[in-house]
Amino acid sequence: MDRNQQTVNLPNLLSVLRLCLGPVLIAIAYLDQAMVFIVVLIFAFFLDLVDGPIARMSGHVTEAGSRMDSYADFSIYIAFLIGAVWLWPAVVQRELIYITLVAASIMLPPLVGLVKFHKATSYHTWLVKLATVCMAPAAIVLFIGGSAWPFHAATVICLLAALEEIIITLLLPEPQSDVKHLLKVLKSRRDPENS
Repeated sequence: MDRNQQTVNLPNLLSVLRLCLGPVLIAIAYLDQAMVFIVVLIFAFFLDLVDGPIARMSGHVTEAGSRMDSYADFSIYIAFLIGAVWLWPAVVQRELIYITLVAASIMLPPLVGLVKFHKATSYHTWLVKLATVCMAPAAIVLFIGGSAWPFHAATVICLLAALEEIIITLLLPEPQSDVKHLLKVLKSRRDPENS
């Protein structure tokens, strides 16, 4: 098997670990262990930051790896939302509109992809990466008692990222992985031979 087609490699193992951390986070939240939840969440976000660069540097960028990364992202985000409701109900109630918007930004793009393509999408756009880099620390700050404005600003970025992914899905004739931004799709529609 070609090295680039291997499914068992370090980046994919990191994604599988993150996928497994979703249920672990839910269990930690159920056990009412807020600080352990935060530590494991930070670890999961760290793994998300490093798995992509490791895949690119080691030549292990694959369709399967890209999809696994998206599933792991979804697992962590959903676990984070569930954990927040259980561990910090007062904060969730106070910030319900913003948390609902974040939840919608997480769930709507994959749902649109499932409806159109009958499978999950895994675009990994730059805007989604920016949203993750902004939302992770902003949410942690919010839930440990800090200011809400970074979370509010990060929510706007999450919504823009979700809108971009939905538009990409609506424009693409078939699913693609690692579509870095909407302009790439628009350019390929204008000039299909050079994209």
